Amino acid sequence: MRWSLLLLLLLATQVMADACRTGATPIAAVQGRGTQSPLLGRTVTVEGILTHDSRHSGGFRGFYLQQAAAETDDDPTTSDALFVFTDRKTGQPGDRVRVTGTVREYHGLTEIAAVQTLRLCGQGPMPPPVRLSHLWPGDRAPEHLEAMRVSFIEPLIVVENHNLHRYGELTLAPASQPAPTQVLSPGAGAAELLRQQQRQRLHLDDNRATRYPESLAWPAPAPWSSYGVRSGTRISGLTGILDYRFDGWRLQPQQAPVFHPTNPRAAAVEQQVAARPAGSNLRVLSLNLHNFFNGNGRDGGFPTARGAETGSQFADQRRRLVAALTAPDPDVIALSELENDGYGEHSAIAELAQALGQHWRFVRAGAEGGSEGERNGGDAIRNGLLFRADRIVPVSTPQQPGQGIWAGLGRPPLAQAFRPAGGGQAVRIVAVHLKSKSCRGASGANRDQQDGQGCYARRRERAAQTMIRWLDSLTDPGGLAGTLVTGDLNAYARETAITRFTDAGYTDLLRHFQGDSAYTYRYRGRSGTLDYSLASTGLADRVLQTTSWRINADESADLDYRGAVAATGPWRSSDHDPLITDLAL
Repeated sequence: MRWSLLLLLLLATQVMADACRTGATPIAAVQGRGTQSPLLGRTVTVEGILTHDSRHSGGFRGFYLQQAAAETDDDPTTSDALFVFTDRKTGQPGDRVRVTGTVREYHGLTEIAAVQTLRLCGQGPMPPPVRLSHLWPGDRAPEHLEAMRVSFIEPLIVVENHNLHRYGELTLAPASQPAPTQVLSPGAGAAELLRQQQRQRLHLDDNRATRYPESLAWPAPAPWSSYGVRSGTRISGLTGILDYRFDGWRLQPQQAPVFHPTNPRAAAVEQQVAARPAGSNLRVLSLNLHNFFNGNGRDGGFPTARGAETGSQFADQRRRLVAALTAPDPDVIALSELENDGYGEHSAIAELAQALGQHWRFVRAGAEGGSEGERNGGDAIRNGLLFRADRIVPVSTPQQPGQGIWAGLGRPPLAQAFRPAGGGQAVRIVAVHLKSKSCRGASGANRDQQDGQGCYARRRERAAQTMIRWLDSLTDPGGLAGTLVTGDLNAYARETAITRFTDAGYTDLLRHFQGDSAYTYRYRGRSGTLDYSLASTGLADRVLQTTSWRINADESADLDYRGAVAATGPWRSSDHDPLITDLAL
């Protein structure tokens, strides 16, 4: 009798659990008001509208369930939806379903797992999306909207496309996000801006968990782009499920967003190159080559210490770099991240000069112009200078700081004075590449001080101070209009390495001509100037324009020579944008 009574009670409980519209736990009670469910680990029965399905091949193995609009608790601090982790196929979007399972937190996402029953309860009206005017209401994490349908009133802008080809996702924000020390001095304010920017982000997802999907969901439609989406593109019509996965809030769209080509790639390369202004008789182009290593210089020797892993990758890299370096028609080219393998006929710099054309020559660094096999400093990469011998005449010998004053500061700068062949004053051009922000090996004052400058800020500052003193000590070769320091300084505009130059009278030309919106590089969705043309006192008056040619930083990294997507022309020939400076000498 006792066991019969217990069996009847169990059957009654099961009938109540299976009966639609009775005895279900409100989803808001499962979600709770905190970041973790108050019912964690308990078995519950919930009922609602299946709003979005992710049980397809390559999906997230489940679906999103939201309380019917008429059954919510009207508490804006709790979410009325959650994710149900199951491979059971019952139900489709718009169906009312009843689920019994265990509450768990999966990397920050509240879900029902270990599903015991999944029952179809007919159909119900789809809950209307919560309309959002910005990211995020009240400037707080949208935990109270987790797994719910939402709709963004205002367009958002693409700030990062690094994972577009890898995972089919884009990172969006209300506006472009500059690197904090691009616009603020290093310190607590820059650190707070970084945290604020991180909060103001949303990932546009493709409802798939696959790596390198066969086809891209975005853009849709895509008549204006064959390689994906450039950073700076605006997107409207964003409606879908607000999801939380992989340490970020993301939207699983329920309709195709509208992509507005607000930062399109030009139809022709020449359309994007700044025209040389009237009166200019010297154009300088500066570019970080993104590790130009040519193997043994005889179509072999790959992989190398850096750069291309195969001969075909190197051929693609060389082809695109030649397109990027020749289209602006420069007279002098300042290079960084060039293989440090001497100046022989098979060296990287010799191969690049030959690829550019018959008029191009390179500067040999070191005493008396350097020897054929001489390395330039102890790093795997070095700086370099190329010039058109039919237009430009080198003045005097190339110069570098001695080891005594440059010890411990990394890659030595390379200085050479040039004069236009048609006459005019000379200009000293200094190719430079300071220590990166990578923290490998950092110690003491070179560690990240949490002020926005990253690691090795102290070394970059010391290098800037040393370079200024060294340049001041150089003699005038005759008719010198001034000095142009150009290259990758690995510091944003308000960081100490740059302010040391500006305090010494040098003009940041890109900022002078383009303002605080200028950038040459993007890192983790933040833009800024790592690359500079810095004009000494007096020379700035002879500069007609300085521009960044936006062929690289806005493009997906998967378009580069080691990426998964083939590209033509100069696009993503490097991870930095070239700088172009026109002078009247």
